[in-house]
Amino acid sequence: MEPIQQRYGHGAQAQSAALFDEGLRQHMLRIYNYMGAGLVITGLVAFVVGSTPALYVPIFTSPLKWVVMLAPLAFVFFFSFRIQTMSASAAQMTFWAFCAVMGLSLASVFLVFTGTSIARTFFIAATMFGTTSLYGYVTKRDLSQFGSFLMMGLIGVVIASVVNIFLGSTALQFAISVIGIAVFVGLTAWDTQNIKEQYAENIDQESQQKMAVFGALSLYLNFVNIFQLLLNLTGERE
Repeated sequence: MEPIQQRYGHGAQAQSAALFDEGLRQHMLRIYNYMGAGLVITGLVAFVVGSTPALYVPIFTSPLKWVVMLAPLAFVFFFSFRIQTMSASAAQMTFWAFCAVMGLSLASVFLVFTGTSIARTFFIAATMFGTTSLYGYVTKRDLSQFGSFLMMGLIGVVIASVVNIFLGSTALQFAISVIGIAVFVGLTAWDTQNIKEQYAENIDQESQQKMAVFGALSLYLNFVNIFQLLLNLTGERE
């Protein structure tokens, strides 16, 4: 018969594992809630600006459009360098501000593409994102081996996108969209697994909150890029 101390030891371990799993689920749920709220803010800002001539005309018919286009990138760099020194509340407010600025940048899609194609593409992107994020969460396979490959692909997509701003090549844009979708789908699974593995039950609440905000930012960026690239690839223009 198993010694009583050993049985109690197994019970304590099982209880500890159950508490850890519950904490992890709550952490991931918090991340997805932040991400979802951020997408709502982005969508509302984009829709309001994109449907209001008094707002989009002065933005997209002047050099101000470059500020609006580059501002989200500035926010990402700021977030990446300052997240360790920011408070959890400051990190959360910065994330909401970033989502609003991204909405300004994405307002142009309502000027270029039909509402039907935007809605259709959003649901396709949501399905792709949800499937791959779920895979990253449940898979036992170590996805870290793909990290360097995905980052190289991301750098390549960014460089090609900048070059194509000046070239305006339809063929290059098609290639960027196809490769970019594959890269960001892979990053979704990779980031989800990283977020899961970085969770620690014994870290303080403040650190967990900042981890949740930064995790939401990572997944948010993957989703928005999948959506934009899909829209460029399959969207119906006005």
